[in-house]
Amino acid sequence: MESKSFFRFLFFFVAIAFLLLFTWTHLPSAPSPRFSTLLDCASNSPWCTSKNRFQSKQPTPTLTQKPDASTSNRRRRHRHESAVPRHPLDPLTVQEFNKVRSILSSHALFKSSNNYALHSVVLEEPDKDLVLKWEKGQPLFPRTASVVARANGVSHVLTVNLETGEVNVQNTAPPTGYPAMTIEDMTSSLWAPLSDAKFNRTIIERGVNLDDLSCLPISLGWFGKKEENRRLIKVQCYSMKDTANFYMRPIEGLTVLLDMDTKEVVEISDTGRSIPIPKATNTDYRFSEQKLQQQLNLINPISIEQPKGPSFVIEDEHLVKWANWEFHLKPDPRAGVVISRAKVRDLDSGVMRDVLYKGFTSELFVPYMDPTDAWYFKTYMDAGEYGFGLQAMPLDPLNDCPRNAYYMDGVFAAGDGVPYVRSDMVCVFERYAGDIGWRHAESPITGMEIKEVRPKVTLVVRMAASVANYDYIVDWEFQTDGLIRIKVGLSGILMVKGSEYENMNQVEAQENLFGTLLSENVIGVIHDHFITFYLDMDIDGSDNSFVKVNLKRQETSPGESPRKSYLKAVRNVAKTEKDAQIQLKLYDPSEFHVINPAKKTRVGNPVGYKVVPAGTAASLLDHDDPPQRRGAFTNNQIWVTPYNRSEQWAGGLFVYQSQGDDTLAVWSERDRPIENKDIVVWYTLGFHHIPCQEDFPIMPTVSSSFDLKPVNFFESNPILRTPPNVEKDLPLASNPSTKLETQIYWLESFHGQVGVHLEFHERCFQLSVGTASLQTLLIRSRLKHNTSLPNSSQDTHS
Repeated sequence: MESKSFFRFLFFFVAIAFLLLFTWTHLPSAPSPRFSTLLDCASNSPWCTSKNRFQSKQPTPTLTQKPDASTSNRRRRHRHESAVPRHPLDPLTVQEFNKVRSILSSHALFKSSNNYALHSVVLEEPDKDLVLKWEKGQPLFPRTASVVARANGVSHVLTVNLETGEVNVQNTAPPTGYPAMTIEDMTSSLWAPLSDAKFNRTIIERGVNLDDLSCLPISLGWFGKKEENRRLIKVQCYSMKDTANFYMRPIEGLTVLLDMDTKEVVEISDTGRSIPIPKATNTDYRFSEQKLQQQLNLINPISIEQPKGPSFVIEDEHLVKWANWEFHLKPDPRAGVVISRAKVRDLDSGVMRDVLYKGFTSELFVPYMDPTDAWYFKTYMDAGEYGFGLQAMPLDPLNDCPRNAYYMDGVFAAGDGVPYVRSDMVCVFERYAGDIGWRHAESPITGMEIKEVRPKVTLVVRMAASVANYDYIVDWEFQTDGLIRIKVGLSGILMVKGSEYENMNQVEAQENLFGTLLSENVIGVIHDHFITFYLDMDIDGSDNSFVKVNLKRQETSPGESPRKSYLKAVRNVAKTEKDAQIQLKLYDPSEFHVINPAKKTRVGNPVGYKVVPAGTAASLLDHDDPPQRRGAFTNNQIWVTPYNRSEQWAGGLFVYQSQGDDTLAVWSERDRPIENKDIVVWYTLGFHHIPCQEDFPIMPTVSSSFDLKPVNFFESNPILRTPPNVEKDLPLASNPSTKLETQIYWLESFHGQVGVHLEFHERCFQLSVGTASLQTLLIRSRLKHNTSLPNSSQDTHS
């Protein structure tokens, strides 16, 4: 027996040594260090985060990327320093950013300025008709950068020809507003109040140590003449003592008004001296800080495995091909992600058919519903004021995105034009959530034993933006039946208000708290979220029409039928923009089709897609309220405009402190013709948020989505001929009922998937297998990969 135990131990030791050696020798090589002009936002997120807070103790950013073993094993790193564009819509490369910076540094406009900043540097996309004609292998069109800059206190819109070096200064700046803030605008604004003695004295008098101070830069909207002709920002502060969740510890009523250009403190308002700073108790949301008696394991770890690897490919860094779809994907500093040239293959004809020329998040409008001095101005435009893409944080593998996800970086320009990397900003992955693509089972009474079911597997493009306290998750989901689902999830932390109340029994019945008492001295303020999407639909070509298909009740004639009423569909083609301004009504239902009147199906229906609404909360603010004048693009849920390349941002090109004179609502008042034209559809997802205690100290995700769905686009069900799943195609030959079978699966996966190498030996110990079980695993796996996997229990134990 002792001899047998010794050999078991020896076998166990040798096996583990073999696994560790195999793992080490098969790891991918570490990536080369990035060059010094790039900032890695995975390791330097305080620098790259703009609206997020900056502490008094600010870390020194590192200008080179450090290789990270965990990231190098989940995907290959991109070589941004040597990247070249391969598609007309590819974003600017590092080399191109550096060239723009060099050209502008010698231009007279910037040479004569002691203080200038580049607020946006992106690709000036070629004309749409040129892109539509371009095919892979053809030369690219001349590359041009579009630049928004401020020099000598004046905003400018420029184009820079990267081939000739020519700079064209355009006079297209709208009458009011400023460009989005740069990261440098916000960081310097947060430090500026600390040079003001009155501010420091006020902080100390409120019982907060300056070392524990954490502040936010808050855009102030526009509320009258006194705020014009200078770039202003408001700063509000919090105590971060004893918690990472400083948002729950506001220094209520203290607001600093600052000139963003001169860094002069214009005004300090302190109306909350009687309001205590909420305690830090139970506010920290980090797993490591949860002081629970036992870990809350509600579910076992779950992962969708793909033994043959993902079904999608990404060519030339930006062209995504999956199933019957292909589209161009790129990160954008303002929009987040941009989907372009989305085409779906008609499985009957084999032809790739146009669906969407360009789609992206155009603007986010988040007004808070508290009219008091420290809150009335909180009416954020997160894309146009802060840059939605600039707020995108590195995604967390296995939590933000599942295994086998592909990660894409964003490369953007800082205020001085130096390029930096927004690491792992976007992920692409296949999703299977147990949903059904289509099914039918025959009733036994027919005598036919038929059960046909198809699983629904989809492709998701995801980004997550952490816009200070709030986190937005945006998904573009493509389905094999031709449907595109656009989904927005809201999570993160509420923006809360300090209060003197600890319990609702202290609040008089008639008093308006402007929200919900969430915890002692903490009120979650009521607010709205509106996310407006730009959708340049090209259904089988650019000339499309918008059709409102209204469901009307029809009364039957006397004696016509036992029925008294029924519904009929009444189709109305929108002639002009005002015909297509849609406010959704529950008891006046309609469908909203985008059709190509020149293309018909076999039986004569015009091909099309329809917008399937959801997230239908509408703005209830007075249209003359200053925030709603700026956010007038939310007055309707659907708008349709003729294509105009200068009209992409629903809140206007320059949103910061704008007065609402360059919005989607203003453009649409022209009432231009839209029938059988190249048209753009705008859709707004809306959320009313009355906070509740479950949102404290951090919110479970709330989400909603809308669909772009084929309507008479295909001749029949486009996924009719897709095969069902069968057991032999899946990684597990049978449903695992024991830990041993699960571990066998992991070992088999280990032989084929590099991503599992570092996890395998750890899993063996975590799952607490015995020595004999581990021997069995090794024997079965070796036999399977050298000969065949034994099936009988006798073979297994031998």
